[in-house]
Amino acid sequence: MRILIVEDDAQLARGVASLLRTAGHAVDHVAYGEEALSVSAKEPYSLVILDVGLPDIDGFEVLARMRARGDQVQVLMLTARDGLDDRVRGLDLGADDYLRKPFEVEELEARVRALGRRRGGSEAAPEMRIGTMTINRSTGRVEVGERPVELRRREWAVLEALAARAGQIVSRETLQAEVFGFDDPVGSNALEVNVTRLRSKLAPDGPAIRTVRGVGYMLDRP
Repeated sequence: MRILIVEDDAQLARGVASLLRTAGHAVDHVAYGEEALSVSAKEPYSLVILDVGLPDIDGFEVLARMRARGDQVQVLMLTARDGLDDRVRGLDLGADDYLRKPFEVEELEARVRALGRRRGGSEAAPEMRIGTMTINRSTGRVEVGERPVELRRREWAVLEALAARAGQIVSRETLQAEVFGFDDPVGSNALEVNVTRLRSKLAPDGPAIRTVRGVGYMLDRP
């Protein structure tokens, strides 16, 4: 997923970003609520991890304004506050989940995975099966038949984005926006390199990745 972290604690934000990037997500970070509103209006995020206590406007205001403009991106709120009223307020404003600080990284990872499954319409099933290929979102494991497929972080992100739309053409712009954050140092052919590597790792018995010239890519669904 393409994830935006809105957190003014730089050390916490770096740790969470590193954790999520290791899991294969593209991650951006901002420290201010107004900046979060500006960036999220332009970039196709799948999830926003939103701290309540921000230096300018609080997370509740950010969430309320996002929902008011029709932004339905999933939001996981973080807070150091322990009051039930705050949790209820966040959920009533349209938050999808709530996590209280301090938290264990395993719980954060689990909540992000659950929101990812909910986004894909398969909340109860962390596994995806496409032809001979099985993708386990919880473990990050990919198998073609009984053959394990070892993927790099970016290859996993490309595969997950294509698999979520198997049988459909995914534009190059959409795929690049979901796979790479705006701070990622990538070359002009980075997407093509990762698609080529992924294609070779799935061959010969996995689903094919087709190039639709001038448009994008499509993962075959048998």
